[in-house]
Amino acid sequence: MKRQTDSLQGRKAMNLKKYFTPVKLLLLSLMIALTACGSPANNDGSNAASGNKASDNAAAPAASGKKVELTIATVNNPDMVVMQKLAKDYEQETGVTVKFSVLPENDLRKQVTLDVSTGGGKYDIVTIGNFDASIWAKNGWIETLAPFFDAMSADAKAAYDLDDMFPSIRDGVSYENELYALPFYGESSMLYYNKEMLEKAGVTMPDNPTWEEVADIAKKLKEANNVPGIILRGLPGWGEMFAPLNTVINAYGGSWYDMNWDAQLNSPETVKAVQFYADLINEAGQPGATATGFTEALTLLSTGKAAMWYDATVAAGFLNNPNSSQVVGKIGYAKAPTAVKENTGWLWSWNLAIEAASKNKEEAFKFITWATSKEYIEKVGETEGWVVAPPGTRQSTYENPKYKEAAPFADIVLESMLAADFKQPAVNPVPYQGIQFVNIPEFQQLGTEVSQFIAGAITGEITVEEAMNKGQELAQKVAVDGGYKK
Repeated sequence: MKRQTDSLQGRKAMNLKKYFTPVKLLLLSLMIALTACGSPANNDGSNAASGNKASDNAAAPAASGKKVELTIATVNNPDMVVMQKLAKDYEQETGVTVKFSVLPENDLRKQVTLDVSTGGGKYDIVTIGNFDASIWAKNGWIETLAPFFDAMSADAKAAYDLDDMFPSIRDGVSYENELYALPFYGESSMLYYNKEMLEKAGVTMPDNPTWEEVADIAKKLKEANNVPGIILRGLPGWGEMFAPLNTVINAYGGSWYDMNWDAQLNSPETVKAVQFYADLINEAGQPGATATGFTEALTLLSTGKAAMWYDATVAAGFLNNPNSSQVVGKIGYAKAPTAVKENTGWLWSWNLAIEAASKNKEEAFKFITWATSKEYIEKVGETEGWVVAPPGTRQSTYENPKYKEAAPFADIVLESMLAADFKQPAVNPVPYQGIQFVNIPEFQQLGTEVSQFIAGAITGEITVEEAMNKGQELAQKVAVDGGYKK
């Protein structure tokens, strides 16, 4: 069984340079020095292998006389709002207090990365993407889950049923064949459209549209309905703007790097894709696009203030939830638009992991198994409506008649997820994995900085060519400084 035995300070010194600018490194160095004067929590996983075994029952009561408070950092999206609500039941069942720190996506990444990289232990459980999992596991920032599962009884393991999870989703949160996080929900991407608005404009959406077809339809929808014809994320941030934009770059034959780790951001294919994206926003998209992330876009479409939206498949449940949407029954679905490349939908998951510096690892494991179990999905379905049950993680969800009846989008979501090409995202071979990201630590900062250049191009402050030339310089420097470019 693999163990993280490096000293906490040693891992910090090796890995902080990959995540932070020199100014931030100076601040972090001071924080680390202060942390070293205290008594950091044991982060070698020894509690899990000692007599204090993880409970066979993920929702078992807390140990007698021990008052436990779990702190969870999570993103402010609808699925996590439901988890917060249902966590009240967990508290009543277990006696454990669950405290949530809910943050916008960009802020979540900054604060959680800062905490885990310095061993701060501010959070017991962190919500991370499949981008982060292997990198953080390698750095020793999150806990391997193997010893906790080993401590479960056969009946408890069978009830949780790891084999029910989609292999591609499990692979995304594993490192060296060990699981380091549990998937809360998974997603691909697809195109949503308001069927009534399309009818008014006299247009029909193909099941597998090209981006050129989508652009033509979006302009007609805007003219006919006096609303944005399409919503696209323009909010800077590697996990915001580049979620959809990277799939457009892939579709047009572009990429971040070639097999020699030479940057490709100012290649004709990549520039063409980014120019297309910026033009589509300006000609048929929403005003103030550079302030539009996932949450803002969901609000626009769900209130009938836009005609189309290209984004995460997870939004489908909330667009069909009468408690949160004004367009229930009006939404149609198409697969992620294509150009040169087919199968351009992304593959993402939000996952729950245990901080290596947490002092409550066993209780944290009980919570994350509860929140990612079949029983939790059933609980959401029965209390909140099956249409908003956490999608994209378990095969059993898509075999459940109640879910299939409530979710008219279930089949296209499943097809999109299974078709996503995580290991070969671009037309030409590339040395990285990840459809809407490049799976290297430096991409958090690199992607965010390049997205800021592109935001400037969207608003007209600079041209797309200027933005991508700036991005090219940064990307090439990362390849060299990171040792990827030999």
